[in-house]
Amino acid sequence: MKLFVEPSSLKGEATIPGSKSNTTRAVLIATLAEGTSTIRNALPSADCLSTVAVCRSLGAKIELGENWKVTGVGPQPAVPEEILNVGNSGTTFYMTCAVAGLVDGYSVITGDFQLRRRPAGPLIAALNDLGAQAFSTRANGAAPVMVQGLLKGGRTSLPGVNSQWLSPLLLSCPLAEGDTEITVEDLQERPYIRMTLGWLTRQDIPYEEEGMQRFKLFGGHAYSPFNESIPADWESACFVLVAAAITDSDVVAHGLDIRDFQGDRAIVSILQEMGAELEVKDHGRGGIRVRGGKTLKGIEIDCGDLPDAPPILAVLGCCAEGRTVLRNLGASRLKETNRPRSIYEELIKMGAHIEDHGESMIIYHSSLKGTVIHGHHDHRIVMATAVAGLVAEGTTIIDTAEYMKISFPNFFEVMTGLGARMERLVSWTSSQ
Repeated sequence: MKLFVEPSSLKGEATIPGSKSNTTRAVLIATLAEGTSTIRNALPSADCLSTVAVCRSLGAKIELGENWKVTGVGPQPAVPEEILNVGNSGTTFYMTCAVAGLVDGYSVITGDFQLRRRPAGPLIAALNDLGAQAFSTRANGAAPVMVQGLLKGGRTSLPGVNSQWLSPLLLSCPLAEGDTEITVEDLQERPYIRMTLGWLTRQDIPYEEEGMQRFKLFGGHAYSPFNESIPADWESACFVLVAAAITDSDVVAHGLDIRDFQGDRAIVSILQEMGAELEVKDHGRGGIRVRGGKTLKGIEIDCGDLPDAPPILAVLGCCAEGRTVLRNLGASRLKETNRPRSIYEELIKMGAHIEDHGESMIIYHSSLKGTVIHGHHDHRIVMATAVAGLVAEGTTIIDTAEYMKISFPNFFEVMTGLGARMERLVSWTSSQ
């Protein structure tokens, strides 16, 4: 699918959909609980539906609708009868590898062409340390991965550049027979770990955590069925809030709470520091209003806890006076694509003055021009360049735009509902 974007101003109200990261964790925990859980405001994105498919293969019964009903299988999932295909979802992939360690049998986990390039070596090594048997079938530390349970517990260590190697162990190891101790060096993406630990706390699962460097999980526990509402997704909100700030707009975003665990809630303070006009009512529960058209100034931003935000922050930097510096980009380079490099390549096409220095990027105020953009089969690149198109002279045409469904399935409807001038063109080659 191609997305055509014209310069636009926005006005109105938008409800931000549920959090992808929380929805995935909720479905997995409900699968590992005995009994039926209710998940409200779940995100029906492609990634979350991949989680649903995997959990069904592990024995869970899942009914989708306004509320999702998950009848779990308890701490030992069924041996899957088929390969577990996680599609494009990195979160689902890493989580499934660890959950497969609870299966008394063999599981094979794979995904699409992007997923099969994502590194899993540290998680595979940790699973082997903890009693499971795991290996990459191509011996390259990536999917397909075969896992045989059962996890027994023990000690292991992980590099901290990717929280998606740690969160799966935090969720699975409490169900192992023995205790587990994990040490992590220089942990990045800490809000995602706090999110995972928050789920353990709500489940009354005991753990010890020391300075985000040592984690101890006590084995022999079980999850309980629950009734939870998924908070709105701050990662998706970033696109709406930035779009409003860089255009002559007046937008109110609903469903958010700045007290959430999600790291991307920092977009509020980032925009405020850059000079945007924001009004946050009742911690966001009463709406976050952005009045655009203000002069923005460049700042320095540490992206260590914001691995998904660099593409939209780079667009924001193009609209700010002076220079904007994005630092600590290592985790962002391990996602569906090397995201800093991908957005660099596309913004350069639009006339941006931007420098890629590996662990940092420098973005200067730029007058963008519409052009043909490659979306890199990456939802966040597609949506970030769509927002750039709102301020670019002329028409911006973005390919692989169908990947928006990965995390923000109604992005097009939300943006056009606010007045964005966007059109979609679906062709028979869009999925090739």
